[in-house]
Amino acid sequence: SLSGTAVATPKSTSSSNSSASACVSYTWNGMTYSTSGSYTKVLTNSVGCDSTAVLDLTIKQPTTSTTTISNCVSYTWNGTTYTASGSYTSMFTNAAGCDSTAVLNLTIKQPTSSNTSASACISYTWNGTVYSTSGVKTFTTTNAAGCDSVATLNLTITPQPAQPTLACYQSATF
Repeated sequence: SLSGTAVATPKSTSSSNSSASACVSYTWNGMTYSTSGSYTKVLTNSVGCDSTAVLDLTIKQPTTSTTTISNCVSYTWNGTTYTASGSYTSMFTNAAGCDSTAVLNLTIKQPTSSNTSASACISYTWNGTVYSTSGVKTFTTTNAAGCDSVATLNLTITPQPAQPTLACYQSATF
């Protein structure tokens, strides 16, 4: 008979492999990682032996884009029409599944207009054009901001009288 003989039960080590992906950083077994790679952590398993855990980690990054626009009157960006200068932000999800921040730096420029009234005998020269009839005349050009500039002339032409008058000769263009 055997007495005092002990029977040994073997203990075994264990291991586990896992993979993960995250935007910016990932916390695993109490450590925070911000770089893609393979990480190993040796722990103690339930029977007191080494347990090796391996993490294959992919860190994805958010993206940011900035667009600078200068436009007359208004500008439509990402479905929204803006009429005031400013910095506007839209948030999306990029192809990696992370945040994508789009920034619009917008300058809104304005058109200009002017109204002038004039009277003349026979004809009137305005912005390089000679007019001989009364009416509302418009001239469109580009202002210093690069937008439309519309000048309006309310013109009254007095036909040449049968007898010349001093007033008519003083305002006539020869």
